[in-house]
Amino acid sequence: MGERPTTTENHALRELLAEAELALLEGAPANAESYCRDVLEADPQQAQALFLLAEALRLQGRYSEAELYYKRCVLSKPTHADAWAALSSIFMEDLRWEEARRAANRALREDLWNGEASFVRGVLRERRGDYAGAFRDFTRAWRADSQAWPLPTHLEDEVLEQIVEDAVHSLHPTIQDYLENVAVILEDLPSTKVLASYDPPASPTGLLGYFSGYSLMARSIENPWSNLPSAIVIYRRNIERLSSSREEVIEQVRVTFFHEVGHLLGLTEEDLKIRGLE
Repeated sequence: MGERPTTTENHALRELLAEAELALLEGAPANAESYCRDVLEADPQQAQALFLLAEALRLQGRYSEAELYYKRCVLSKPTHADAWAALSSIFMEDLRWEEARRAANRALREDLWNGEASFVRGVLRERRGDYAGAFRDFTRAWRADSQAWPLPTHLEDEVLEQIVEDAVHSLHPTIQDYLENVAVILEDLPSTKVLASYDPPASPTGLLGYFSGYSLMARSIENPWSNLPSAIVIYRRNIERLSSSREEVIEQVRVTFFHEVGHLLGLTEEDLKIRGLE
């Protein structure tokens, strides 16, 4: 075991941690990673350095590495609520529902007003059909940070159906004809099976719509399966959670519908991005 850092060395390590925090705020996670690794070289169990390094890795999309350092952080400091909350998000995105639930609950045991953990627990409760409990968690997250976790804006089924109907009528008549044999379905949330059909798995909170079937470009007489009815699914609760106003919900439902119509027509994700239908 190495010697403990001296007072002078501790001061230098604190300065490095401050630099790491500043780098994260400035959107420079690679720099933050470098500062944190310098700290951990001198003090491998420094909890805040482990946490900030995990944050830097998560911002770079290196989720497996981030998970490792969040775990090292909570082993070093079991009361680190933000690390538990971050773990709950990583587990949720990886469809590891039970691990996500346990991590979120542990974060909230340490800090009842942790916004990220409240949000994750709310999402998990939604998936179990506990909408009242989910709304309480989303309200707690919103109170913790209204910018990061806007309160979901719920619209009635009839309103959402009318938005979709209006969107259909705004399309060219030829495309409307194509849609005659396509079911347009409003569902609350994507199933685990749908999420897992993507590689890597689609985000449980980020998947807003889904096209099921063959595009018009992929259909052929030789493949009778390709001519089976298709469906466009819109996941209302994901849209409502990502929107901070009624107007945003309406616009996102429209964009999501047009996005999935694009898949019906055979457009790629890049094609849709060019058309502003991400």
